[in-house]
Amino acid sequence: MSAIAAIPAASGSRVDPVRVLQHTLYRAAKADPGRRFHALSDKVHRGDVLERAWALVRANRGAPGIDRTTIAQVEEYGVSRLLDELGGELREGGYRPLPVRRVEIPKPGDKGASRPLSIPAVRDRVVQTAVKIVLEPVFEADMAGCSFGFRPRRSAHDALQVLVDACGKGRRWVVETDIADCFTAIPFEGLMQTIKERVCDQAMLRLVRAVLRAGVMRDGEVRRPVSGMSQGGPLSPLLCNVYLNRLDREWDDGDGMMVRFADDIVVMCWSEDQAVRAMDCLVRLLADLGLETKAAKTRIVHLQVGGDGLEFLGFHHRLVLSRGDRGRRRVAFLARWPSDRAMQHARDRIREITGRSRLLLNPEAVVRELNLFLRGWAGYFRYGYSARRLAMIRRFAQVRLARFVRARHRRSMGFGWRVLIRSRPVDLGLVSLSGIVVTPRAGKLWRERPNAGGERRR
Repeated sequence: MSAIAAIPAASGSRVDPVRVLQHTLYRAAKADPGRRFHALSDKVHRGDVLERAWALVRANRGAPGIDRTTIAQVEEYGVSRLLDELGGELREGGYRPLPVRRVEIPKPGDKGASRPLSIPAVRDRVVQTAVKIVLEPVFEADMAGCSFGFRPRRSAHDALQVLVDACGKGRRWVVETDIADCFTAIPFEGLMQTIKERVCDQAMLRLVRAVLRAGVMRDGEVRRPVSGMSQGGPLSPLLCNVYLNRLDREWDDGDGMMVRFADDIVVMCWSEDQAVRAMDCLVRLLADLGLETKAAKTRIVHLQVGGDGLEFLGFHHRLVLSRGDRGRRRVAFLARWPSDRAMQHARDRIREITGRSRLLLNPEAVVRELNLFLRGWAGYFRYGYSARRLAMIRRFAQVRLARFVRARHRRSMGFGWRVLIRSRPVDLGLVSLSGIVVTPRAGKLWRERPNAGGERRR
């Protein structure tokens, strides 16, 4: 059963009308795979849907678009007033999205490299989120089980557990790749045709088309690309999954077990021949969709003790032997820990937080920001054999904090260390990363998850 169907429609005695709407759409789509929905646009401008969309946009915060309107300015203007205006424009067909603001952000752990990020205006993010609320349950009913990225109640760790289980069963040949420029390479007409397989509501199709054609503001000029979509809007991940679901549907499990997280793909195979066949099949199916693999990140890896590993979702995966303590037989298993790129990203972020440009801040304020980052970073990477690397990052944070104190007081490094050691709490309250690691096991869920009835299960 899908994640959407598994979420209760009511919390206690209070019914959530937006959740009820999503349940209704999901069950209707699941019951009839050939059904095309003709009445969806009227759901987008419902008051409760727009209110839910605003709550999600506000929770995600984010930078302003080309109109420079911030979340705080919207609240000052009046949230109800803005939502009423958006609802009226959507009902009357007069809504027009603004072009997105394009910024270049550095790639984590890859110095000098950057990727484009498109930032819609706050009002457009609300509309895109409302469209996602309505469309997601319709297309979620069709999504394949091999897809994990940007889907409700599916996470990166769910995808990683599939790798552990497959390797434990003997799939030791791996194809790893990702799709080159996935968001910008998706053909516009191909995407719209895929959406039309489920949606025949012309108003909704016009709205999606308007979002895709909003264009990008660069150097004072609006540019409207003929293919692809902007990466950064709330609707983009869903539309990417909708289009790539065509790949998932065409994939033959006889060519290997595919795991896809957005545009990152891994195929677990029994043999080298099967891996070669899987790679050829991937290239062919992607070409049919107007896409191609990224050559620099496409390869076949044979998982064996002492051999190469692979990078997937921020982790380095490698086959290792257990220690065989207390006379136990040593067995091979797939271990994982933060990749070198993930480690570099963490160090870069810690350097940024403790940089010389922030010497006017109190050390306690710097520690609070460090802890916020470290908790989030370690919260993701704790599910693996990561204790050693978590300790390395924590030690690096200590050194940077000691240097910060030294520079702030223009004293020696020894002074910085003495401040950290003698402070109460120690290290000025820097969070500890010891004892938090959860090691994955083949055939065992990485966390407790609720079943359809809401009960907890292993």
